[in-house]
Amino acid sequence: MDERTRELLIGYADQYETQDFLNGDPSWFMHQVVGVPDQEVMALLASCLSYGSRSQFFPKIQFMLDESHGKVYDWVRQGAYKEAIPDTDACYYRLYTCHQVRCLLAALQAMLTEYGTIGTYVRQVIARREPSVTDVMATLWALSDYFQSRGIKGMVPRPVYSLCKRPCMFLRWMVRDGSPVDLGLWSDFIDKRNLLIPMDTHVQQMAQQLHLIHQRTATWASVIALTEELRQVFPDDPAKGDFALFGAGVG
Repeated sequence: MDERTRELLIGYADQYETQDFLNGDPSWFMHQVVGVPDQEVMALLASCLSYGSRSQFFPKIQFMLDESHGKVYDWVRQGAYKEAIPDTDACYYRLYTCHQVRCLLAALQAMLTEYGTIGTYVRQVIARREPSVTDVMATLWALSDYFQSRGIKGMVPRPVYSLCKRPCMFLRWMVRDGSPVDLGLWSDFIDKRNLLIPMDTHVQQMAQQLHLIHQRTATWASVIALTEELRQVFPDDPAKGDFALFGAGVG
């Protein structure tokens, strides 16, 4: 990477990682609730629904926030979501039926009942991981496996076999501290140096334009390659590069 590109990325990251970034971004929703349990649940649900057009998925996340009256943790754990979302094959959002969303919420309800919070579950997963597996990878696999084992397909994608954008975004929100955007709730047990860039086609194209990666298609290999490249710019916080790439796209 040349020095000009490096300075450009640093400048964009500093310019766009501000509170104004929240406007129109799905990270906004986790800032509308108070307390770690509610923020974790709101962030996970927002990440699961964050694909396609923001004008279409924002109202679906807002619906959950409104129905829970800002107490989304209790709304899920106590099963109140069953009154708001019918157990039918009617469309909730794009490929997700109301039944599928209910299944997601039921699986999350089971997690909260058994472990208390999402963070407690993740902390236990990390504590028993193999030494060769990073805390971030252990979490990505564990979250995917937990929901897939309960019949939830696609909503919590698997790493390696997909770009895993939404779970990587969720972890950015949960782990990065000292940010006006990301909450850093798990910064004491997950190292932000291990975070991976949330990759989609737009990010892939922008990274190619900046000559950060050379893969023509967005794959898991692209995620790793781009993260490693951004680690040269932000060695202690590679996911900060997400804001830099956003800024490069806007600029």
